[in-house]
Amino acid sequence: MPVKPGLSYICVMQLVEVTNEKLAKEFIEVNALLHHANPAYIRPLDKDIREVFDPKKNKTFRNGEVNRWMLYGDNGKPIGRIAAFTNKKYKNKGDDIPVGGIGFFDCIDNQEAADMLFDVAKHWLMQRGMEAMDGPINFGERDRWWGLTVKGNDIPPLYGMNFHPAYYQQLFENYGFKNFFNQICFALKAKYKLQQKFYDRHAECDKDPNYRSENIKKNKLEKYAKDFTIVYNKAWAGHGGMKQLEERVVIKMFRSMKPVMDERISWFVYYKDEPIGIWLNLPDLNQWFKYLDGKFSLFHKLKFLYLKSTKKNNKFTGLVFGIVPEFQGRGVDSYIIIEGCRLIQHLTIENGEYIIGDPIYDDYEMQWIGEFNPKMVNVAEALGTYRSRILTTYRYLFDRTKEFKPHPILL
Repeated sequence: MPVKPGLSYICVMQLVEVTNEKLAKEFIEVNALLHHANPAYIRPLDKDIREVFDPKKNKTFRNGEVNRWMLYGDNGKPIGRIAAFTNKKYKNKGDDIPVGGIGFFDCIDNQEAADMLFDVAKHWLMQRGMEAMDGPINFGERDRWWGLTVKGNDIPPLYGMNFHPAYYQQLFENYGFKNFFNQICFALKAKYKLQQKFYDRHAECDKDPNYRSENIKKNKLEKYAKDFTIVYNKAWAGHGGMKQLEERVVIKMFRSMKPVMDERISWFVYYKDEPIGIWLNLPDLNQWFKYLDGKFSLFHKLKFLYLKSTKKNNKFTGLVFGIVPEFQGRGVDSYIIIEGCRLIQHLTIENGEYIIGDPIYDDYEMQWIGEFNPKMVNVAEALGTYRSRILTTYRYLFDRTKEFKPHPILL
């Protein structure tokens, strides 16, 4: 019988390094084994997890290394897992020591078992010169598998988001991890009007004929990839460790998203035909993937296409929102949002009044914003959102006498 989380489990435990395909498969399976009975759980696609640990698929291997372990109980059943990794390019603002990472942590509700997993990761990282470990984080980009769910454990995760039952927080904190920063997700109902100031600012921008908006078109992806690259590099590159994006990388990203894109929910804004703002969204893919049980073979791809055409997706998610620096504070954020609402909410303007029609989605949830970025938190809250879930990036200092410092606030 599967081990049930939440029960005390005293046993002789065996820690095994993942060194072959059989163990790599069990590393993926234990996540479902521990959580399949939880109604909020959605199994990630197996291929997405495998690709994290595949040097041919994950470019982070160019700057780091990774190891994985499985934990088994005395009945031979898996009761936990963990991965540890180094990445020369992993750095947060204010870091003055080398920091490694742990992720893909799963465990029964037993502190001794969790401590064994944390210990093996810590010792592996110490041997590689690390002085602290952050977790749970991804061996790769921050838009996936980042943070421990501490609020919102009872709602299904978004695609690429970790799922953790509530007791995981105690496992981390009892070991000695401290809150490095919170990651906040914001949500709202699509049927509601926004605050009046958004419509007022939109109206002001709309008076200037130099402003215009476009929703993305699948038959012009290379054009929009170029525009995205321009805005992204002006708005984010060089801030908080974010690096410049290359146009070819964005083109590849857009092409990979093409099958699941909804042209109506991704928007660009231009001033004198120069791109100055982006608002990129996707349907919540987990609303379809939850029926695939982690599989994505040819059969499951066909099943996915069938589900996509027959099952209404009632939620879309925010991926990227940004305005180039020289146009920030001019109401452009309001302009692009209200322009998007023309299609998303079937918004019409009659005699200066903004009227909402029948929205094409019921719910909207943004990917996380770091609590250390109060400016973007304020923008999200100004939309009239509520905090749908909170994830936490924890840090554990190997020198227990060293002063712990949370992530500094971005000014």
